[in-house]
Amino acid sequence: MSDLTYAGKTYRFTVDNGAVFRNTYAADGTRLHYEVLAGPAVGATENVDLHAAEIAPGVFLVGWTEKSGMTVTHAMNLVTDTVHAFWTYSTAHGRVGELHTGTLTELAR
Repeated sequence: MSDLTYAGKTYRFTVDNGAVFRNTYAADGTRLHYEVLAGPAVGATENVDLHAAEIAPGVFLVGWTEKSGMTVTHAMNLVTDTVHAFWTYSTAHGRVGELHTGTLTELAR
């Protein structure tokens, strides 16, 4: 297993659509607690199980499924503090996918 350098850390994830998250990763890197700080779902929180792999030095592919059925995948680059995010969710017209970019700022816990 690679060294999950995000493990045990908290980041502010600011997305290009105006959403802002506070993402706190478990010490072993296998769980995430997120809080929505800004955007349509402000105030929402959840704990999710992560599937993660280091795909290049300091670059992690991290994915999870939320209770709502939303799926989320991050290509999280800790070298440049950027994220490419892809999420899918159901609507009355079928399943929708969105691709976003954003920045990470490490926060003190």
